[in-house]
This record gives sequence, structure tokens and C-alpha cells, in this order.
Amino acid sequence: MGKHIVITGVSQGLGRAMVDGFVAAGHRVSGCARRTEAITDLTTQYPAPHQFTAVDIRDDAAVAAWAREAIAANGLPDLVINNAGLVNHPAPLWSVPVEEFDAVVAVNLNGTVNVIRHFAPPMVEQRSGIFVNFSSGWGRSTSPEFAPYCATKWGIEGLTQAFSQELPAGMAAVALNPGIIHTAMLETCYGDDAAAYTPIATWAKAAVPYILNLQPSDNGRALTVPG
Repeated sequence: MGKHIVITGVSQGLGRAMVDGFVAAGHRVSGCARRTEAITDLTTQYPAPHQFTAVDIRDDAAVAAWAREAIAANGLPDLVINNAGLVNHPAPLWSVPVEEFDAVVAVNLNGTVNVIRHFAPPMVEQRSGIFVNFSSGWGRSTSPEFAPYCATKWGIEGLTQAFSQELPAGMAAVALNPGIIHTAMLETCYGDDAAAYTPIATWAKAAVPYILNLQPSDNGRALTVPG
């Protein structure tokens, strides 16, 4: 039944839209998010072979258990999409509370590494699979009052480059800028002006086939979803 696709942050926004798109295209999805209610709704809408699990990707042990369950149920992933992300509330860097800065780093960087740590070894052993680490336009440029988020997305770009150099032939890791999409996260950044940007459903129609067409030859590339 198609490809096995692992996605983090499936409760809302881009992650939720990708679930709908990949399932509609005939693929199996193993997804996680922190919100138990959203996971219950997804499980009801998309029963087995799809699997949705409440996981905080900041918790390495929880990610390890999720990886074992997902692989046992649906085999090794063909795609692992590190989509889950957190943005800080706009403020000068010196005004961002310690707890907020730490949370942005823990989700965007540590969470991505936790997922790689537990899905990569069996995939590397089989020399198969593609990792897609969501970056941002702010992973290649910057903006005032979003220094924590920019730092983590620049980190994703560098992390992905190094990771790609460690993978065997037949695999790939890419940093993917999804573009500017009208999500709740964008509303945190732009307020009401966020509504002027690409609707999620429109984005998904382009993003899902684009991601599905990624190949091992894309290893190490910094890509952007066509808009």
C-alpha cells in the first residue's frame, strides 16, 4: 500500500494537511503530535494501517518507543518528515524568556535529532529512505524579533548538510523550506496580515507531490516547495 511516511507535528497546519494528502495518494502514514485529542481524531478518521501516536518529540525515550512501534507496524519508512516546529512570540532577543527560547530549541532542533536518532539506524542498514527536515525562509535569511526561530532553522540547514554527508548511497537528507503559508504559526509572526499568504490547502496540493518525488540524487540539497 504505497509508501510508509513518518511525519511529526500532525495535529494541525502543514502536518495535518500532509496527512490528508499522503493518505489520499494511497500511502501509509505514521504520525505524531503532542495533542492527544487531535491524535484521537486522526486515528478515527484514518484507522490502520495508518498509525497516530501522542508523542512529545523533545522526549527522546518517547520518540524511541514511537519509532519501534511505527516500524513494527508498517516497516521501514520511505520518507521521514521532520515537520513539527515552534516559533517564539516576537520580541528582541534579550527579551525572550529563557523558558521560551529553550522550548523553541528543544522542539525545532533537539526534536528533529531525536527522530533521526531512532529512525535512521535501521534505514541506513538497508540503505533506503529519505529524510525531509523542514527549514524556513528564516533558515536562509533573518528577521528581527525572531532570533530564536531563525537560529534553529539555520541550525536545521547546517545539521541537514552534515547529516547528508553521513548517509550511504541510496538515501537522502534534504532541508525543505515550505514557503510562507497561512498557518497559526504565521499568525504569531504576522498577525492579521498572515491571511494574505498561501492557504494551507493550496500549499498541500503542490507540496505533497513535490515531496513524494524527492530522490536519493537530492541528497544534501536545500530545497523550496514550488509556489
